[in-house]
Amino acid sequence: MMTSCATHDGFEISPRFRRTLEERMERLERDADLDEAQVKLLVDGDHIRRHMRLVAMQRFEAMRMRLFLDRARVRLPRPLISL
Repeated sequence: MMTSCATHDGFEISPRFRRTLEERMERLERDADLDEAQVKLLVDGDHIRRHMRLVAMQRFEAMRMRLFLDRARVRLPRPLISL
């Protein structure tokens, strides 16, 4: 169980990891838009329902990643010269 102080601390992530998550969110949202556009070509009701579930999960995953990034801080790079 998280304490209230732990939820406000956030996370530190590397700039590379942040870029990776941002690229993944963009792909998920783009794929969701493309998949949703394909629904009008489907005939079977079960297939449409499963396809819309896929779209919803893609959007949910992108939103979950956005919430994570909102709480995360990008870690500053280490100094090149030791102090």
